[in-house]
Amino acid sequence: MDAYGHVNNAVFIRYLEEARIDFLFRPEKDFKQGSVVARHEIDYKRQLVHRHHPVDIELWVSQIRAASFTISYEVKDDDLVYVRASTVVVPFDFEAQRPRRITAEEREFLEGYRDDDKDEAVAA
Repeated sequence: MDAYGHVNNAVFIRYLEEARIDFLFRPEKDFKQGSVVARHEIDYKRQLVHRHHPVDIELWVSQIRAASFTISYEVKDDDLVYVRASTVVVPFDFEAQRPRRITAEEREFLEGYRDDDKDEAVAA
């Protein structure tokens, strides 16, 4: 919370991280081979005043490339959107210390959460 009683911008990064980790490390699939964040982009739409009940974070895969993918998010209450954001994630080989390609299994998992219609609606 900042001096005005609003959720601080850095806290939103933590919210997105928690949602992303929950998504990527769910029981039926995980990215144990490793991944790193290459980019965050956040549009703050309205202030979120500190409160004791949670907000919803909706996320979907908006782009899949050979060696990266983009997760898009909305932090909201019903139709009231506080933040729209995206994160570019790069699969990473920590042993070799270099990016790696997305495996066929990972691509199949990500495709299951791809939502081109949602991405177009958010852009409008």
